[in-house]
Amino acid sequence: MTAPDEVQGLLLVDKPSGPTSHDVVGRIRAILRTRRVGHAGTLDPMATGLLVVAVGRATKLLGHLALTDKSYTATIRLGQATSTDDAQGEWIGGSDASGVGDAALGAAMAALTGSLMQVPSAVSAVKVDGRRAYARVRAGERVELAARPVTVSRFQGLAPVRRHDQLADLDVAVDCSTGTYIRALARDLGAALRVGGHLIALRRVSVGPFSVADAVDVYPDGIPVRGGARPEIPADLADRVAGAVLPVADVARRAFPVRALDEAQSRELMHGRPIKPAGIPGVYAALAPDGDLAALLTERDGAARPVLVWRAA
Repeated sequence: MTAPDEVQGLLLVDKPSGPTSHDVVGRIRAILRTRRVGHAGTLDPMATGLLVVAVGRATKLLGHLALTDKSYTATIRLGQATSTDDAQGEWIGGSDASGVGDAALGAAMAALTGSLMQVPSAVSAVKVDGRRAYARVRAGERVELAARPVTVSRFQGLAPVRRHDQLADLDVAVDCSTGTYIRALARDLGAALRVGGHLIALRRVSVGPFSVADAVDVYPDGIPVRGGARPEIPADLADRVAGAVLPVADVARRAFPVRALDEAQSRELMHGRPIKPAGIPGVYAALAPDGDLAALLTERDGAARPVLVWRAA
């Protein structure tokens, strides 16, 4: 079995429906026997798909990764509105959606594409006076959230609409900016068509340069019963998960522009000192002569300065 201290990098996880993102982090801590695990971009318990998880010192990278572009597949049910904008909420209204035509649906989806001001779902993790909106809702409070700018670059149907019992189910693909709520998109589509709508399935297929096609299943034997005895982690699962962790240098090559360093530049950065600029905009990765990550840099005031020194003296 791989020793836990040796594991550091990014783990792409295919989250099943049921566990929270925090549950997945706890699962990986148990599998890899380390406390240093964090994730980027929470997925609702109902949702499946890509969860980007950092292990070991790689947790320091999470705040620097450009994970602003996300892609999803989803199923929207028209004809019913719920209190949570998804299938886990209570029914709060709706109208017969069986007569919604393809032209009206296409026009409504087009109107929800581009730069939008979106009101997040009331049960989102947005903070209101220091408390999560969902916590206030669960406490019986009425929450009204302000609209926020988001970008939906693709909102497209994937298959013919399935109509049943005065409802209409629509499979869609969504490409969007971080902070976009697909539940809110389902709600707003239903409102635009005046029939109500909510989300019944959601799968995240990519985050930035990372794809669920490369993700690992950390629950191959099923999801443990909550509150039950903690099952023993098989040794082969620990080795399999450890082997799926992307090394930090590979993550840097995928997620950032890259600059190769010579030995002298690498030594300067090891001490946190700036080096000559290379004319690369934004945050970029500086790789040591052996190909490992030396630092993340940004250029200002005529020099390339470290925002994160990975290989320190």
